[in-house]
Amino acid sequence: MDYKVVPFTASIDPIKGASSNVADQLQSLINDYSQKGWEYVRLESVTTIVKPDMGCFGLGAKPGFTIYSQMAVFKK
Repeated sequence: MDYKVVPFTASIDPIKGASSNVADQLQSLINDYSQKGWEYVRLESVTTIVKPDMGCFGLGAKPGFTIYSQMAVFKK
């Protein structure tokens, strides 16, 4: 069995409304991959920690931060 994982980042238009707009985007992604023979499995949340950059002697130091991503999982 083959798996494909693709990032899913919805953009929200405040005029059209958040929930239905996000649902439409996810549905479109699922339909696109379904037409290519992939079966949708689930949406996974992935947390990535970016380490701080200490800079040179503390100059230009940047704090670490966390990135939260959604990944759509498909199988074939």
